[in-house]
Amino acid sequence: MRARTLVAIRRLPNGADLPLPSYATPGSAGMDLMAACDSAIELAPGARDAIPTGIAIALPTGYEAQVRPRSGLAIRHGIGMVNAPGTIDSDYRGEIRVLLINHGAEVFVVEHGMRIAQMVIAPMAQAVWQETDSLSDTMRGASGFGSTGKASANHLS
Repeated sequence: MRARTLVAIRRLPNGADLPLPSYATPGSAGMDLMAACDSAIELAPGARDAIPTGIAIALPTGYEAQVRPRSGLAIRHGIGMVNAPGTIDSDYRGEIRVLLINHGAEVFVVEHGMRIAQMVIAPMAQAVWQETDSLSDTMRGASGFGSTGKASANHLS
């Protein structure tokens, strides 16, 4: 059985008629977020907008919510998120908005009630820095940006 965390949620007037976010299947990690817009929002190719969801939440300390794109919108229409994943901190109490961007070739219309993103609730840690003059060695070392497959292959040959 997976862990369950109680999260306070408030429906805002623009989302009063929408269902609360929920898990589609027992194995789902994310809950769908829906657009709570007063009228249709047209996203031209290359355009972006902050789409309201009609909800605000109060996460417990030690948790975050990650807002992630929906794969169906991405593959069918080229719709993604400008800041994927978006982070909702435990001390934020405003309306959740999804920063959609249209990478597609056609205008995309966001309508009230449309599933536009998914939200994952996750525990988070805060770092405490320990300054040092050196770091431990690894196979990868300081290599970055696409180097892991090459470093592993070179190391094994």
